[in-house]
Amino acid sequence: MIERSFLSRKSKEIILGSLLGDGSLKIHPRYRNARFSFRHSINQKDYFFWKASELKEISGDSCYWEQKPDGFGGKKLRYQSLALPSLTKIHTLTHDKGQMNINQKWLNKLTPLSLATWWLDDGSLIVNGRRGVLCTDPFPYEAQKKLATYLEKRWKIKVKVAKTSRMWGNKRIEYYRLWFRSGEELKKLLRLILPYIKVESMLPKVLLLYRNPVLQQRWISEVSSLTGFSEDIIKKYVAEKKARWKAFRE
Repeated sequence: MIERSFLSRKSKEIILGSLLGDGSLKIHPRYRNARFSFRHSINQKDYFFWKASELKEISGDSCYWEQKPDGFGGKKLRYQSLALPSLTKIHTLTHDKGQMNINQKWLNKLTPLSLATWWLDDGSLIVNGRRGVLCTDPFPYEAQKKLATYLEKRWKIKVKVAKTSRMWGNKRIEYYRLWFRSGEELKKLLRLILPYIKVESMLPKVLLLYRNPVLQQRWISEVSSLTGFSEDIIKKYVAEKKARWKAFRE
């Protein structure tokens, strides 16, 4: 039986951020230690494999597989780690009585890499690409208030906890999300996480769109400088995004 109690700082940062997004940490029946898992759409396979590669130290030989469509989208890739004492320690930090528990000790351990993982998992640009939202749907209102307070106190980023809704069958479901109502507040987050964006296909998640060509070029240059991707690559994704947004079509 594998008994690894040590976990690298980088893996911890990714796991702690992903638990706010698409990640899950569970102690399954008949196991005494926790396993970390996540899944992403096949369309995000580059990001999926980047994350899996960064977590090699907790991975077994068959740590990922393809899931068939389940009625909630197309094909998905799923990752599951080994059951390890090091993951049980994180489970103790982030859970209470088997449920995720947003607490200050957990939040204090988040880093810009953690925030980058959280954003790539569950963040989206909206309103023609200059506002944003973190899809924190599973968390109760009080937990989301803690997240908003953390972002403001630790990183000086102001977000709004606000209600939204969607139809689920014949029933309308209401829930809360974290909204970036100001482009400047959104930029604070993006500038913080841009150095940790290593997957080219995820660049659209950080590309703000402007009608003014000077402002657009300024953001392209900033993204290129902070991520290391060439301006030509970034311009390609900007053009593709604008072609999809009705407000930017010619």
